[in-house]
Amino acid sequence: MRFVPRRPVLLLAASALAISLAAPSLAQEAPAEAPAEAQAPEPNGDPQVPPIVIEDAEAPETPEVAPIPAEWTPIPLDARGRSAFGLYLAGRNALTSGESAAGADYLARVYALTPEQPRVREQAFTAALLAGDLDEAGRIAPTDPEVSPALLQAGRLVEAVQTYVRGDARRADALLTTAPVGAPHDRAGFYVQGWIAAAAKDWDRALALPPADFDPVSVLVARGNRARLLEQRRRYDEADAEWRDLTSHALAGALFRLPYGEFLERRGRRDEALVQYDAAVTAGTADRRIREGRERVLAKARPPALPSFRASAAQALRTAADQMIAQRAYEFGAVYLRLAQNLDPSDNTQLLIGQTLIQGGIEPAGRAALAQVSPRSPSAYAAARIQTAISLGKIDRDDEALAELRRAAAVSPDEVSIAYMLASQLMQMKRYEEALALLDAPLLNTADQGFEVHFLRGAAYEALDRDKEAEAELWTALQMQPDNPTLLNYLGYLWVDTGTRVAEGAAMIARAHAADPSDGNIQDSLGWAQFRQGQYDAAVANLEGAVDKEPANAEINDHLGDAYWAVGRTREAGFQWNRVLTLDVDAQRKAEVEAKLRDRLGQDPTGDKGLGNAGGAVD
Repeated sequence: MRFVPRRPVLLLAASALAISLAAPSLAQEAPAEAPAEAQAPEPNGDPQVPPIVIEDAEAPETPEVAPIPAEWTPIPLDARGRSAFGLYLAGRNALTSGESAAGADYLARVYALTPEQPRVREQAFTAALLAGDLDEAGRIAPTDPEVSPALLQAGRLVEAVQTYVRGDARRADALLTTAPVGAPHDRAGFYVQGWIAAAAKDWDRALALPPADFDPVSVLVARGNRARLLEQRRRYDEADAEWRDLTSHALAGALFRLPYGEFLERRGRRDEALVQYDAAVTAGTADRRIREGRERVLAKARPPALPSFRASAAQALRTAADQMIAQRAYEFGAVYLRLAQNLDPSDNTQLLIGQTLIQGGIEPAGRAALAQVSPRSPSAYAAARIQTAISLGKIDRDDEALAELRRAAAVSPDEVSIAYMLASQLMQMKRYEEALALLDAPLLNTADQGFEVHFLRGAAYEALDRDKEAEAELWTALQMQPDNPTLLNYLGYLWVDTGTRVAEGAAMIARAHAADPSDGNIQDSLGWAQFRQGQYDAAVANLEGAVDKEPANAEINDHLGDAYWAVGRTREAGFQWNRVLTLDVDAQRKAEVEAKLRDRLGQDPTGDKGLGNAGGAVD
């Protein structure tokens, strides 16, 4: 079939680009954990972290928890005369609609009216976490032991960190001493407690060794934090010994070369720092910061400053967030990132908050977070605009997605990947001339352009009925990727549909279908090739399968109607053609289908949504 905008292809390309434009990996101290299987235990034996869930209002209460009364006398009302019941229902409705900020506001008002209700407090706390109102979350953190440990311990963590954010390190340290943060937030609690304790001048707690039951990855992270704290305490020999041991680790040593190199620079040991940076370059693990460190040493420039306690605490929370995200506990990963952002604001952290919320399926909140990334950080801003465009594209808000991509292109005008995505979005919106103008511009039309650019240009030519130019571009792309099923399908379909090289095109489509049998568009091409060769029974079988996979595609339904007509199944043909008229169909195809119904069946086109076969024969 002809060009079909492929959102998954755009999403994959954009996700890779967003990663490349974002800050370097924030978990520098330890390797990322492999995503856990749904039921697999974590390395320390704890179960997988549960997601944040807003429970049903009707969920049964334990005997110790007072239920929300069936009647209040008098009914609690706010200053505007709104009842607690109404506010509660409005809050839950907002949360289920993805409007986390509004939901949190409503539930906070309910809690203010009904502070005696533990369930309301728990749900108001959860909503505040999702909305990112961590001051409110810390204020109303649940203390009831019957509350889920994931929420109870999150409350302890948030309360302590927000207390430190407000400048009271001693009280934050006391909170963590009196009620240490337990599982599943024990890693984050331990990582951050060292920095809070140091700020409170509680150095015994700051330099405590990690718990014996920590998993190996978390032990390495904790030791990296301890090495930094030893430097802060001016116990340089101990810090050096810790870094040397960490960099000698067989698997994770490479991740500690950067912080050790920076430590060595601050100690005036440039030659030794260069050894660390060169080792990373030789091993192929050097990122931008390693390369900058190497250039700094060679230029004998000033070493990097020792990070503040707050900045280091934020880094520790970002690392804990990486670990939570690796466990697919996206909501709590976002909470850690918000805490880090409160401690040490940066556009890169704000970008990660938005990306993490979107990964967790909380897309409106994710888009709201991404909107706060400033254009003062061009790479983070471009990545945020791209991620927002992808999210908007999923819900068919194409004009807004296009505007976001244009903003990304404005701050990164020389970024090839953004220009390609912009052209892809224009193709998605059937603005082929504009897409072609971008594809033919110097940024994309280069001697070393990739097969993707040739393919997209070929698809644009084909959509504009410039078949010879389309054939040339698709053929060039195919020479670069000879086994790519998408390329085989598009060029093969072009040959079949124009009748120029039907047999050769059919063979290419068959190869594409064998490589990707789940793709309904390719199966449609195969069925249509069989139809064009007079293999009508085989065409019917494949086109029925294609409609099963792509039931809302007007072209595939039209093809199936033609195949039914060819084998004498006129009633089913009429159903399929009428179905086409209920779908998103262009004016040319609409006129052609109406003519078939009128001329072949003597019908006035109905466009009846109740008619038609969504896949398969009608008895």
